Amino acid sequence: MKIEISVLTDNIASSRCLGEWGLSFLIEAGDEKLLFDTGRSFTALHNASIIGKNLAGLNAIILSHGHYDHTGGLGNILKQTGKIKVIGHPDIFNPKYAHRQPGTAPYYIGIPFSRPLLEKAGAEFVLTSEPYPVSGSITTTGEIPMTNSFEHTDKNLHEVIADNDYPDPLLDDLALIINSGSGLIIIAGCCHRGIVNTINHAIKLTGQNRIHAVMGGFHLYNAGEEQVGKTVEFLKETGVERVYAGHCTGFKALCALQQGLGEAFAPLSAGAIFEL
Repeated sequence: MKIEISVLTDNIASSRCLGEWGLSFLIEAGDEKLLFDTGRSFTALHNASIIGKNLAGLNAIILSHGHYDHTGGLGNILKQTGKIKVIGHPDIFNPKYAHRQPGTAPYYIGIPFSRPLLEKAGAEFVLTSEPYPVSGSITTTGEIPMTNSFEHTDKNLHEVIADNDYPDPLLDDLALIINSGSGLIIIAGCCHRGIVNTINHAIKLTGQNRIHAVMGGFHLYNAGEEQVGKTVEFLKETGVERVYAGHCTGFKALCALQQGLGEAFAPLSAGAIFEL
């Protein structure tokens, strides 16, 4: 099966494309044409046109979680697609906030649209905490168990439920698994629940331990040396053949991945197209 993944949004951009803090991938796998996340604003649409990609004819949109930098482009994209299945976790519409600076007010980082507005624009939501089969060879992970001691959700991220403020467990954080026939391809948004946990969950779900490629944001930009080091060692020991990281991975972690994985690693940039 031919698989082509185009980076429509990332913090870094290739020539003539626009970068922003966000992520979006166009996935063309056999007869499936999927959008994984939508970026923060209009960059996914803009960059798709720059690299000669058309978002018409999408089979589905998958949302990795409910943060604005992965969902903010959805409104504009629905204007092009019209009625379309949008797959995610039931918690994506929970009010989400960040507490970054002590003594300052939290600020909203959730989906910048209401569900009724998106449904009016054509979104047909399929929200489930379980793995969801997108096609015969593609599935979401559903909720990702946290099974190791060194990966943690970001303590600065919160949810407000019934006027009560809680640390956000990021249960809505999911990834996409493609069974390529040459190993698994795992596509992640931010890996708030950990890239190692994500890969281990994908292996358990599918019963396959050959990982052809892992791609996405690894949320290591504020991680300590222990987590970064153990992540690199896990990727090496697990034999992941290709690692493509960007967005929230962070400069230090990107350097560690490059140093530890060598030619098996490449950074993401908007406008890049990977054939896997």
